Amino acid sequence: MRVVIAEDDALLREGLVLLLENEGIEVVQAADNADDVLARLTELRPDVAVLDVRLPPTFTDEGLRAAIAARDVIPGLPILVLSAYVEERYASDLVSGGAAGLGYLLKERVGKVATFLDALQRVVDGGTVMDPEVISQLMVRQRRDDPIESLTPREREVLALMAEGHGNSHIARALFISETAIAKHIGNIFAKLGLAPTDSGHRRVLAVLAHLRSH
Repeated sequence: MRVVIAEDDALLREGLVLLLENEGIEVVQAADNADDVLARLTELRPDVAVLDVRLPPTFTDEGLRAAIAARDVIPGLPILVLSAYVEERYASDLVSGGAAGLGYLLKERVGKVATFLDALQRVVDGGTVMDPEVISQLMVRQRRDDPIESLTPREREVLALMAEGHGNSHIARALFISETAIAKHIGNIFAKLGLAPTDSGHRRVLAVLAHLRSH
């Protein structure tokens, strides 16, 4: 796996490089600004890009805009975006053009090496990874008359895991119930939220996010 990194914090940037290289992953570029990384992405065509949302010079959304621009130049480029805080708008903007091969994680997840590496691999494999805290906050902020309110506690657990990009088998193992039960819960969730069922994980995530952010 070949990776390009864009992170302005030198300590975190070098930590990411060391973490990845210790796992046998090649870091072909580690930049500290969006302009440099966008140029290098076009030139190097890596397997995945890991980008901070906030980069110089304004530290607002340069990394996010670089990610979107990179996908325009290299359609389908897997991208994992890192953020210090839950920023729902950025998560929504990231998946607005399609959710396959995209991830949005809080930086604190990097310290949980197995979680971070799993997210990176799922993005490379074309999946979608959304930080559970983003999903949690989106669900908490729904209106009382929202269909989300009709979900049972178990269905909410299943929905949260779906929105993180996990498949039925993983959800079943995580909740210690059968895949048949998971399929039934997902059917109920789709019915209550008015979403079209699909076996495609990233489409499920996109549908869930679209519903949550529309209220």
